[in-house]
Amino acid sequence: MVKIRKFCAYSRLERPYTRISKFAKKNFVRGGYPHIKITKFDMGDQRQKFDSVLTLHTLRSMQVRHNSLEAARMSCNRLLEKTIPNRYFLRIKTYPFHILRENPLASGAGADRMSQGMQKAFGKIVGAAARVKEGQEVIELRLSQADLNTGRRALQRAAGKLPFSCKIMVRQRQ
Repeated sequence: MVKIRKFCAYSRLERPYTRISKFAKKNFVRGGYPHIKITKFDMGDQRQKFDSVLTLHTLRSMQVRHNSLEAARMSCNRLLEKTIPNRYFLRIKTYPFHILRENPLASGAGADRMSQGMQKAFGKIVGAAARVKEGQEVIELRLSQADLNTGRRALQRAAGKLPFSCKIMVRQRQ
């Protein structure tokens, strides 16, 4: 399997990589949409009414890869499933719409015959990312007042998997 490029190459929140051209046949993203690793966006019991809501908010604007969102979801959901099964509802609020591309250049002997350099350097698709702004909700967790400490612990685990610092906020539902 191909090694993933370092996150610092994609972390900044700049202008989205879009293909806008005055020629119609060049005005699209080649290669289709990549496979997203996030398997579920909603987990737990959706129909039950809970009185507390915990949310995980970003403290910085940047891009988050789909595999780090999936790692955060898995670690949070695993703790909740072990300690309070079917007494919570977890939702991932961001979706990785942004397509990450790279134009790999060959180096070494014979590289001039393999790579095309920067001519038509749109790049191949290597993954997807969610573009999050400062203060945006990333994960929402609904549970009862008695399970608040467990929910906080689960969201702290999820925050450790994300590439930015996070803040956990608590609010009561009527």
